[in-house]
Amino acid sequence: GCYESMFYNCTALASAPELPAKQMAQSCYANMFYYCSSLTTPPELPAMSLASACYEYMFHSCSSMTKAPVLPAKILASNCYHGMLYGCSLINEIYCDAEDIGTYRCTTNWLYGVAKSGVFYANPVCNWAVGYDGIPTGWKISDYSNKTDSDPDSGGDDDGKGEGEDFIWG
Repeated sequence: GCYESMFYNCTALASAPELPAKQMAQSCYANMFYYCSSLTTPPELPAMSLASACYEYMFHSCSSMTKAPVLPAKILASNCYHGMLYGCSLINEIYCDAEDIGTYRCTTNWLYGVAKSGVFYANPVCNWAVGYDGIPTGWKISDYSNKTDSDPDSGGDDDGKGEGEDFIWG
């Protein structure tokens, strides 16, 4: 892919460049920030048209990243989110508007090693699996529509009382 592994193992990289592309090419951002252990905030990922492996292992082992990018795409491509947030142990909130995760390996190990508890904002029509390939065990789930486009941190339930969450996975 065009930017594949661009910042691979850049352990001092603390902020990411803007990535405004709306349509992905195969493997275009795969491994882009792999082992960027100082990266704290991911770039926005506004693409609605994904391609095979476009975000594969994109943030693997970004152990300082405190939030995940909002994932607005409704239709996933094969391997598109494969290992995307693997080892991002501080991530405890995910916004994903996918309608179907049946595409080949689209979410395989994508959330392996994230925080043990958190909130997953999901499209209610999607039938998510529980575990590293879907919604992590022990996480609460809420409707993706509870987020706001301007600030994902302001959407949904932020008062700690549990309103808005449907249930806890696992």
